[in-house]
Amino acid sequence: MKNPRGRLELTWMGKDMSLIPSEQGKYDYEWVDPSDPRAAEVKTVEIVDSVGDRWEENLLIAGDSGDALRALSAIPEWADQYRGKVKLAYIDPPFNTEQAFEHYADQLEHSVWLTMMRDRIRNIKPLLSADASIWVHLDDAEVHRMRVLLDEEFGPDNFIATIAWQKVYAPKNSAKHLSVDQDYVLVYAVNAEQWRPNELVRSASMDAAYKNPDNDPRGPWKPGDLLANKPYSLGRYQIITPSGRVIDGPPPGRYWRISHDKLRELDADNRIYWGADGSNVPALKRFLSEVRGAVPRTMWFHTDVGHNQTGKNEIQALFPGEVPFSTPKPERLLERVLSIASNPGDIVLDCFAGSGTTPAVAHKMGRRWVAVELLESTVKDFIVPRLAKVVNGLDAGGISMKKERVAVDELPEGITPEEARQFTTLLGKVSKSVTGLDDKTLSALRTATRTKDQTTVQWTGGGGFTIARMGLSLYEVDDQDDAVYLSEAAVNGVFARAVAGQLGFRFETGDQVFCGRKGRIRLAVIDGIADENVVRTVASSLADEEKAVVVAKGVVNGMAELMRTLSPGSRIRKAPDDLFAKGTIK
Repeated sequence: MKNPRGRLELTWMGKDMSLIPSEQGKYDYEWVDPSDPRAAEVKTVEIVDSVGDRWEENLLIAGDSGDALRALSAIPEWADQYRGKVKLAYIDPPFNTEQAFEHYADQLEHSVWLTMMRDRIRNIKPLLSADASIWVHLDDAEVHRMRVLLDEEFGPDNFIATIAWQKVYAPKNSAKHLSVDQDYVLVYAVNAEQWRPNELVRSASMDAAYKNPDNDPRGPWKPGDLLANKPYSLGRYQIITPSGRVIDGPPPGRYWRISHDKLRELDADNRIYWGADGSNVPALKRFLSEVRGAVPRTMWFHTDVGHNQTGKNEIQALFPGEVPFSTPKPERLLERVLSIASNPGDIVLDCFAGSGTTPAVAHKMGRRWVAVELLESTVKDFIVPRLAKVVNGLDAGGISMKKERVAVDELPEGITPEEARQFTTLLGKVSKSVTGLDDKTLSALRTATRTKDQTTVQWTGGGGFTIARMGLSLYEVDDQDDAVYLSEAAVNGVFARAVAGQLGFRFETGDQVFCGRKGRIRLAVIDGIADENVVRTVASSLADEEKAVVVAKGVVNGMAELMRTLSPGSRIRKAPDDLFAKGTIK
């Protein structure tokens, strides 16, 4: 019998190729060979402005996300801050159900999207810390394909969960087939064995399940089942209850989850409940005072985290009269993601920033953040003004204020403020419809269940962020023969800075000869031809044990040999031919 060949994988047209932006600032791409220098180019990150505290470690970049992510992990000055240090990546990429890729043929549309996402994920991975996670927000159009793609990139063992978010509060009556209620968030860890989620703050409805029927001084508790399905060698024994009732053992096929000795120990500490008459099957008392928080679940309802309309309302409150985004995410949704997957001071990354919800929420929650947005008009008109309002304390919406229902006086045991509000609403309707009800009783019920809205200010401003944009490409490729040339942008300091980033040198200013350093190796970039004068100047400027890499747009014959003679170990590279891996430039 022959063993089958092959492997389980997702395939698509162009999977073996790369994409590069065909037009600056648009979701428009062209296919290229992975060895194309434009697919491996490390573009410069140009700081253009700042808001608030200048040295805050928060960064907003206008430009293509692939270029930005590659630069943050490759350019030493940025890599020092971000490579291997991002705790959470949340990405909400353009959906294929919207207009970003409408000009592509149907099947190619999916291929472009998958290639773009695969490359972005590969660019994100070097930035993630060992205990990081990535959260990918999707709708029905691509979630099934993205799950397989993420399995390939992170490994199926690092899959954590699929979260369903109830994004609408009412059915869509115009739906052709079924009204879609949810989006999805796929969660993967860099290392599932190492990643641990934070617990959530408990809600009043969760705590209402805890009662104290036996007046235990440790406070309210709820019963925990002592039966288990998993076989346990010490889990089958007879129990005699306090009333004298004999329980021969657990039901067939089930086991006590604790040993007889442990049961006695817990009972002696009054942690076992036998029922009001002492004859029930034992239950473990789980005390509210000993519960740390709520374990995150995978179904997120709009009552807890908001819906799409909530997100639109938040944007419209910041920009009255504007409706710039069709599906902005509510701040409470991002608050939950960040609460589970990060802590204050951690770095949060969003490379499809859109309306700017992720950096706004991260800022308010005390996280450091990096956000990238392709459309410069969106950065200028919406993200920067929104984040400036956050910094200056002028954003009172979203999670800046926490509004909750609280009791006016102590409520009856087991009733939450929200349940009390619903009760008084129903009571009002009933009292209007049914005659002859006792006014005194109705008044007592209303008094016992009175609630009010309480608002807590959670954010008043502070901090700051840096604004940057991605530099232009320094390379052009001839469509006829694939020859590579330097573009018009490759001049002066721009050329030197770009070369330093491409070759992994730390860019330096103030030196008349060198512009970069990598350990004991110095970088000299010549915006012209490397002749004998250049070579001798570079060699004579080196300190003891230093070597040099000289990059020039042209090299006079024999200069490479002269460089090696004057400074053994030093070398000359011609741009663009020698800036990439061998075989890249045709």
